Amino acid sequence: MAVEDKNISYRIYLVACAIFVMAIAIAIKLTNIQWIEGDYYRKLAKERTVKNFVIPANKGNIYSADGSLLATSIPNYEIRFDAVAPKAEAFEKNVKPLSDSLSILLGKPSSFFLNEFRKARAKKNRYFLVARDLSYTEYMKIKSFPLFGLGAYKGGIIVEQETVREHPIGKIAERTIGYERKTPSGIPDGKGIEWAFRKYLNGKDGKILKQKIAKGQWKPIRDVNEIDPQDGYDVISTIDVFIQDIAHHALLKQLTDYEADHGCVVVMETKTGQIKAISNLGRAGDGSYYETTNYAVAESHEPGSTYKLVDLMVLLDDKKIDTSAVFDSYGGVIKYSGKSVRDSHQGGYGKISLARGFELSSNTVMVQAVYNNYKNNPSEFVNHLNKYGLNKPLGLSIKGEGKPFVPQPSDKNWSNLSLPWMAFGYGVSITPLQTLTFYNAVANNGVMVKPQFVSEIKEWNRTIKKYNTEVMNQKICSQETISKLHAVLENVVKKGTGSKLYSKDFSMAGKTGTAQVNYHKAGKEGLYYASSFVGYFPADQPKYSCIVVVHKPNTSNNNYYGADVAGPVFKRIAQKIFTDAPSTNEIKNINRKILKQESSYEAYVKKSQKQQLSIPNLKGMSGMDAVALLGNLGVKVKVVGVGKVKKQSIQPGENLAKNTTITLELS
Repeated sequence: MAVEDKNISYRIYLVACAIFVMAIAIAIKLTNIQWIEGDYYRKLAKERTVKNFVIPANKGNIYSADGSLLATSIPNYEIRFDAVAPKAEAFEKNVKPLSDSLSILLGKPSSFFLNEFRKARAKKNRYFLVARDLSYTEYMKIKSFPLFGLGAYKGGIIVEQETVREHPIGKIAERTIGYERKTPSGIPDGKGIEWAFRKYLNGKDGKILKQKIAKGQWKPIRDVNEIDPQDGYDVISTIDVFIQDIAHHALLKQLTDYEADHGCVVVMETKTGQIKAISNLGRAGDGSYYETTNYAVAESHEPGSTYKLVDLMVLLDDKKIDTSAVFDSYGGVIKYSGKSVRDSHQGGYGKISLARGFELSSNTVMVQAVYNNYKNNPSEFVNHLNKYGLNKPLGLSIKGEGKPFVPQPSDKNWSNLSLPWMAFGYGVSITPLQTLTFYNAVANNGVMVKPQFVSEIKEWNRTIKKYNTEVMNQKICSQETISKLHAVLENVVKKGTGSKLYSKDFSMAGKTGTAQVNYHKAGKEGLYYASSFVGYFPADQPKYSCIVVVHKPNTSNNNYYGADVAGPVFKRIAQKIFTDAPSTNEIKNINRKILKQESSYEAYVKKSQKQQLSIPNLKGMSGMDAVALLGNLGVKVKVVGVGKVKKQSIQPGENLAKNTTITLELS
């Protein structure tokens, strides 16, 4: 028995020792957690239960030059309910009025909301969805409803906000307005004005502290934000909605009529370089057209005959030749290194001047003019192109500008064909906007200005930054050359390849272009045409320059030339601008005095100021003045005829009586 008691005591001591050791270990661990690792675990616990969430700032708006809204941030609100937050008394007192108010605003029965709120209360749902996709006005109304008006702690209201970008004018100029987004891998990306000016538009995000609740959901800890968001600035674009609408629909009509693959149009203000309209339309699978790619900015390709203006400028500025020089078109075909250069007109044009060759877009004439004068020193020709800036991008503010290409004599790929091919727009590459910038310089008397998409950054009525006209080349060529270029460009429309566009009502100047694309694949399906027209209007005092490019028009009727496909878009824009725009005509010499009028007026004033006790002599007075004079005397007047007073029914000198009626015969 004693041995058994001894064993029991031993076991008790052993257990007690083990418990004591465990207690010491726990105490050490607790001490370690509390004092050594405590900060780490407290931080970890806080991070897992309390977290700062970003409140996106409202982006600034994008406006057109005429004040129309092109892009704006619309806040959408989501309302949830923490059914545990309100006290029982507050909940019971307000839940029915709250349900009634929500019923009126959201169009569901009051009983529906009442039942849902009671279910949420019973289940202790701390994140019950009340409504989503609410406008700011709807959110403000709900915020003031019974129970919710008590706030997050006492009323249980939880407000979630997200910002949605809207384009009030729809899809027009969508690619130029652009967007900002994140790629699937989370990398920021975007296009157009939205992306280029994001540092002004985006503002600064705010922060709000939230606490994790059941089912991985989070609710705000307090009513106020940790950091309030700061809204972005507004961007004022150069786009004119009136001109943009004209350009968009003119291009759309032509693309549809010709079943073209894609096309673009740009309208630029000549003096400033401001882009007043830009439309880029591509064909979808169902045959409709929409803004897919910013072709005007991004698509660099061989331009064809619109490049011939470069030839003429170089030749004239170097004084190598004059526009009166005569060339033989050799039946419309001329060969260089075994390769043929052909005119579009079969049989050629006979012997014609350089100016006429340009007006008729003769390839044989323009190539001869360039090749004959620069074949021994092609660098002399190419250096001019480099000087004009045709070998480098414009350096636009918006992303995605296509790179031009001008072959250089020092290149290993330079050949005997490079120079003649350049002369009629092949072997070189340029974007529509780069071509337009060159033509605009000619319209602007040689001053090349940079295309501009944005004019100003504003905060309400305060200007943050202003973008002035940027001159890229103060004088691209001599004034003598400019004058000659003006003459031939105007003649292209009057009596050249663009003669179908001529109108006596408003003057235009420009150049047609019809380029083969993928011509190296001749005989295959890859070959197609790009039809273009670029120029300015009015021809005598250019206000706008414009380029139209249409890719892959239907060639079934052999009507794919620039004058037929792209030209009508140009004409429609010029016509609509100058017939639909409000008149800005001024009346000159409006204050000039006319002696006859002054004399008549003085006679009337003299008679009207004289106190009349009898009927005055009105003969010879204008009918209007006679009626006014008698009216002031209280005499009723009946008028017969038009002109001056010939007879009066009551003779001059007769006494003036009340309610008298006098008849005046005018002739």
